[in-house]
Amino acid sequence: MTTDLVIQGEDVPTPDLKRLHAIAHGDFIQRAGEAFRITGADPATRTAVAEHCAEAKLDWAFVPAGRKLADFGLLAMDMDSTLISIECIDEIADFAGRKAEVAAVTAAAMRGEIDWPESLRQRVAQLAGLEESVLRRVYDERLRFNPGAEKLIAAARAAGVTTLLVSGGFTYFTDRVRDRLSLDHAYSNVLVIEGGKLAGTTTGPLVDARGKAAHVARVAASLTLPRDRILAIGDGANDLPMMAEAGTSIAYHAKAVVKAQATYALDFVGLDGVLGLFPGT
Repeated sequence: MTTDLVIQGEDVPTPDLKRLHAIAHGDFIQRAGEAFRITGADPATRTAVAEHCAEAKLDWAFVPAGRKLADFGLLAMDMDSTLISIECIDEIADFAGRKAEVAAVTAAAMRGEIDWPESLRQRVAQLAGLEESVLRRVYDERLRFNPGAEKLIAAARAAGVTTLLVSGGFTYFTDRVRDRLSLDHAYSNVLVIEGGKLAGTTTGPLVDARGKAAHVARVAASLTLPRDRILAIGDGANDLPMMAEAGTSIAYHAKAVVKAQATYALDFVGLDGVLGLFPGT
């Protein structure tokens, strides 16, 4: 199988491209949209390529030549800090004056340092008593898509790829993001609302790490897709089981523990960098 080395970044200087071409023993350098492809690259040079790209602040990936986004049947994504730029629970907690402590727990959970279900219970408890209207304010005022998100989803839709959002956050946000981007499926946790205020608890099946993986497996089974036709994108430790269900996984601006286990990592470009790896057409 022929392999291409894909190089992406905010700026890709010509000297770096030429150096990487030499390091990877490639055939040709081709421009492909915002990305560059070094065709016929040798995967055995990945250590040297990684070292150069880390210094140059460039994203890199050895990918099968000719593989397209349409070759996948399912694109599964995390939401907070992956599809969108915020952690919704941290922003909700800001309205209770508790953002710093809640965000610290969130970050530790994403690094895999503490039990995720227990961390969610602790963080949600900090929201008790807040007006339900706070959720609308977070959505309207703070929720923003990460760069390239809408372009990626549009390309997936055009390629006939089923899209699945699986989040350890809350249905208030995932349902709206699903509708706004015309995603096929979205699953998340349900916040309990009592008398127009947050009760500080959730209800229903917990969408934790195992829950995310189960949703990916179930949707893939309903589509009769093998693992090699599943693409998953995440950033935190609770995404790892979901990403393990996929034949190809991408760590997006992710924690070190996630990058260590993912197939590819995007650290410097937006989500449209996925299209640099696997063009939509």
